[in-house]
Amino acid sequence: MAEESFAEKTEQATPRRREEARKRGQVAKSREIPSVAIMLSGISLVFVTGSYFYKHLSGEMIYLFSYLGQSNLGLAEVEILNTKLIRSLFLILSPLFLTVLGISILSHQVQSQFLFSAEPLKLDWSKVNPFLGLRRIVSKQGLVELIKSILKFMIIGGVAYLVIKKEVYSVLSLVDQEIGQIFSHIRSISWNLLLKVCTIMMGLAVLDYFFQRWSFERSLRMTKQELKEEMKLTEGDPLIKSRIRSLQRQLARRRMMAEVPKADVVITNPTHIAIALYYRAKEMEAPKVIAKGAGLIAEKIIEIARSHQIIIVENKPLAQILYRSVELGQIIPPTLYQAVADVLAYVYRIKNKIW
Repeated sequence: MAEESFAEKTEQATPRRREEARKRGQVAKSREIPSVAIMLSGISLVFVTGSYFYKHLSGEMIYLFSYLGQSNLGLAEVEILNTKLIRSLFLILSPLFLTVLGISILSHQVQSQFLFSAEPLKLDWSKVNPFLGLRRIVSKQGLVELIKSILKFMIIGGVAYLVIKKEVYSVLSLVDQEIGQIFSHIRSISWNLLLKVCTIMMGLAVLDYFFQRWSFERSLRMTKQELKEEMKLTEGDPLIKSRIRSLQRQLARRRMMAEVPKADVVITNPTHIAIALYYRAKEMEAPKVIAKGAGLIAEKIIEIARSHQIIIVENKPLAQILYRSVELGQIIPPTLYQAVADVLAYVYRIKNKIW
């Protein structure tokens, strides 16, 4: 058992293992993709509906300052003002919140191929255990995530620094400009910064997605022993399957031997091969093989035939052809009609029958 626990997981995961992992809600997902999707959707919505937000928010600000200018404000009036402002801000910003929420859910579901599993929601005390949590943080996976976060922060911070450094002198020159020009310039710098940061984050998200898929595939790998156990569960124990096949062959052999007494003739080679033929002229277009075998099975067929006074004809070439080319329960092919007809004619002459 100790050797098995330290065995290398070199085998690809079976479909059953993948399905079990999926039922537990374990799929390859990148946390960066939802972050990028949320940022892009938020920026796009603000860009498209910016005038809507500006108009309504500025209206609320005007109303707020005009209301505050009254001299007879009491606690009740302030409470009414707060309630109205909160409700108004919620209605104004709700499209942004709903869009961000929808994009977040959609990005997760697309990655998991619309997986809905309640398994991750089940109470698991190990998740709230501080010692296990600390172990996960200092684990290999935790260190990888920490390094990824540091690298992402450094890359995005570096891009932001380069963009802002380039605009330092232009910002200083805004001192003599009007407020409208100042805001216009700052908006231009902000959009430029956001687009570059989003582009970098999109690239990082793609790389992280492929890394998560690779890491997920590695986590699903199995040892050779696990693969054997899995195959036993899905396909059955080889020993049991062999036993079942053996029993099936025995049953089929018994059914075949029960058909031998119905035969019109048994053709042999002379003892190694035996083929029992059955024919009824009014019911069948050609004779049918109802029993066949080699070795001990052939000897058993011959023994049963003798005990039921069935004529046995030795014809080596015909016996070999019938054994190789005609399956049990099949009618003989037209190429063998004449040869079999000669044998049956001989049998019927012996039995004083007309064929």
